[in-house]
Order: sequence, then C-alpha cells, then structure tokens
Amino acid sequence: MSPQIAFLGAGNMASAIISGLLAVGFAPQQLRASDPSEEALARLRALGLSQVSASTDGLCEDADLLVAAVKPQIMPQALSAIKPQLGSGTAVLSIAAGIPISSLQSLAGPSVPIIRCMPNTPAMIGKGASALFACESVTPEQRALAEQVTSAVGLSVWVETEVLLDAVTAVSGSGPAYFFALIEAVAEAGTSLGLAPEVSMSLTLQTALGAAELAGQSDLPVSELRENVTSPGGTTEQALLALKVGGFDEMIAKAVKACADRARTLGEEFG
Repeated sequence: MSPQIAFLGAGNMASAIISGLLAVGFAPQQLRASDPSEEALARLRALGLSQVSASTDGLCEDADLLVAAVKPQIMPQALSAIKPQLGSGTAVLSIAAGIPISSLQSLAGPSVPIIRCMPNTPAMIGKGASALFACESVTPEQRALAEQVTSAVGLSVWVETEVLLDAVTAVSGSGPAYFFALIEAVAEAGTSLGLAPEVSMSLTLQTALGAAELAGQSDLPVSELRENVTSPGGTTEQALLALKVGGFDEMIAKAVKACADRARTLGEEFG
C-alpha cells in the first residue's frame, strides 16, 4: 500500500519537500496538507494536490507520517490541536528548530513515534542537507519513510544522539549563511580590485559552485585539493597565508561553536 504523508504547515520548506516527493514519483493522492494561508494552499493545488485545507480536521487520518512544518513558536498550539488524531500508527517528523523530542512527545502524546530533522534552505532547490534523530518507539519502516521524505530534497544522514542536532545546526543548518557571507566578501573584494560588481559576483558564484562540486566528486581529500591549487611561492599561497595570519580557522571554529551554543540554549528554552 502506498504511504500517506500529511503536512502540518505548507510554507517554503514543506512546499519544497512536496515538490521533491512528486519529482521522485510520489502521487499527489499520497500527499495532503493543512495551512491557514490560502496562498500556500494555492501553490500546492498548482502542484496537483487536491487534499489541502485550512482546517486540520482529518489531516492525520490513515497517514503514515505527519511532517510538522510550522514555526517553533506555533508548534505547541498546532500539535495540541491534532493530538486526538495521533497514535502509534502515525510517526511525526518535526522540522522545527530547537524543540526537543521530550517536548514534542508531550504535545503529540506518549505513544506517538517522534523524529526530529534539521534541514537547511538549499532543500528548496533539491540540494539540501538534513540530519535526523528518532526516538526509540520509531519503527524501521517509519525511519525509512522519514529518510525517503528528506532525501527527496537532498542528502540525509542520521545522528546517534539528539544533542548532536546542535552540532548539525552549527554545520549545515546555519551553514549556508557562512558560505553566503564568504561569497559576499570575495565578490566585494573583487569589485574593490576593479572588476564590475556583476562580473565579480558571477566569477565568485561559479568558483564556489565548482569548488563544492569538485570536492564532492573527487576521491581526494579536500586538504589535497587545496594543496593542488597552491603552488609554492605562488598567488594562492599568499592568499592562504593572509587567511592564516588573520586567524581564519580559529574564527570559523569560534563561529560554528557560537551557533551550536545558541542552538543548545534555544532547545532548553523550548523544552
């Protein structure tokens, strides 16, 4: 029997996941969603979904998986409203940052299998990175379905403990912003050297894309790829030396740790 997946919330991330699922072969009849925004529902209808509504009545009926895709501050009210519909037969996949499984369990009910997921925004173009953690009551079949859902928009990995989701937040959840900041800085530096802004940005974007794809496809470690570009006494060596003198590695490590610390604090606040 084809799995049935319900979405609580139909914002950008939920819409991206639904688009990804349709692209990998899910039928519109397998997907349903609830969202108070008529604009969000209209986007889903345009994708071919017919089971969309502003109401949550019957949302989880016969659903194998509920993707809880509402903002963290709305999650308590949203999950509490559909709690009577939930049971052990419907797993909940939460993509809300910061809310621990213990809190989700109290909102959804003690018998409901809970999975937490930390996705990132490149999922909206099918290039996402998602990490998942499941509570003990989640069955292998439910784990497989959750991974199928997140893999429709990119890479999916599982972590062994929930606390590691804070590290995931620091590396990939917030990670796109670090790379956007680097792209901005390199493009601005190119402009300061005389390149037209649009030329500098185009070169920077293509270089970032090419470097990432090369690193992903090559059998060589990233450190060796870096060394291959760095000729002794050459231009790249001087650039990397300037980064080293400026404390580049330490600055990145400090930024990632600050992000992880904040993620941990938010988890405690939501918990």
